[in-house]
Amino acid sequence: MAGAHIQVRDLTMAYGDFVIQHDLNFDVNQRDIFIIMGGSGCGKSTLLRHLVGLKTPAKGSVTIDEVDVWAVGPDERDAVLRRTGMLFQSGALWSAMTLAENIALPLKRYTRLSAVEIRDLAAFKLALVGLAGFEDYYPSEISGGMKKRAGLARAIALDPEILFFDEPSAGLDPISAKLLDDLILELRDSLGATVVVVTHELASIFAIGNNSVFLDAESRTMIARGNPTELLKHCEDSRVQRFLRRGEIDA
Repeated sequence: MAGAHIQVRDLTMAYGDFVIQHDLNFDVNQRDIFIIMGGSGCGKSTLLRHLVGLKTPAKGSVTIDEVDVWAVGPDERDAVLRRTGMLFQSGALWSAMTLAENIALPLKRYTRLSAVEIRDLAAFKLALVGLAGFEDYYPSEISGGMKKRAGLARAIALDPEILFFDEPSAGLDPISAKLLDDLILELRDSLGATVVVVTHELASIFAIGNNSVFLDAESRTMIARGNPTELLKHCEDSRVQRFLRRGEIDA
């Protein structure tokens, strides 16, 4: 299953004249769990927005399955990005809809399934993330960790080839965060999906990541890439080491 699923080349991200990051070059391989990491304010979530088609690059390209998503028309871009799923930091569930109704939204929009088939598939997706029996609950009636899992169920509604996560463990206690990490691994294996995760949580980085890019806020570019565990062992850049060893430093 080797091979680049996403290629980023000479990418510059900016808001007007203010450059967030420049000269980003990396590959996300098929079935990677790819970590976008770095300190606060370095542009991790901004990079994710470029990858999912929400922010236009100031320069450079983002290629998914050999399609430059910013060099094609909106219809072709939408067709490529429809093969992806996104879990937002808050879960981004519609509060006035039940969990089943939230999961049904992309199914209603992009498939021709009947109402009964959509209801059954929504229940199946919720079961995959450990929420069987919660179809008729509203987001306000469940815990933060359950909201994250419900958001994940919606992200996998259309069986995406690529899953994007923005700070999936944010706001979760350590046990819930560990359960979510385990679920990400299970879904990667069961769906055969490629996973891209923005996170600063060391436990998650080492538990699930097999590839990564490190963004530096000071130089405004990437300063390391590769397996996080290997970077911890072999990367000589002190900025990377401070980030990956901060738990030991703080202890």
